[in-house]
Amino acid sequence: MSADQPAIFVATGRRKTSTARIRLRAGTGKLLANGRTFDSYFSHENFSKQAYIPLLTVELRDKLDVEANVSGGGVAGQAGAVAQGIARALQKMQPDLRAALKKAGHLRRDPRAKERKKAGQPGARKRFQFSKR
Repeated sequence: MSADQPAIFVATGRRKTSTARIRLRAGTGKLLANGRTFDSYFSHENFSKQAYIPLLTVELRDKLDVEANVSGGGVAGQAGAVAQGIARALQKMQPDLRAALKKAGHLRRDPRAKERKKAGQPGARKRFQFSKR
């Protein structure tokens, strides 16, 4: 990498069935997800805020540019995946931020996912109606 190019930190985040590949670099606070701004990509402002919350935790929201390539799942899962990816990239960029990110819970992979449907039942837990007679 040449001296005139800023360092780029790459990380991956996952949530449910979503995967986000994050590229983090010094900049002016530009947030892009699949080529669109976070506000236009995520359908609700809560999801866009959830996606960049690690930047607010370490107070670097206006000093870094984030470029996210997101796939799979729905909006909530994608926002969670982006958040985890940003947290991991921040940790690579400045290892001393790990304590703050870990305390806020941004580095932990959320294990909750949809439970599989079982045979002989209409859903994961629901049962067909029981008839005694």
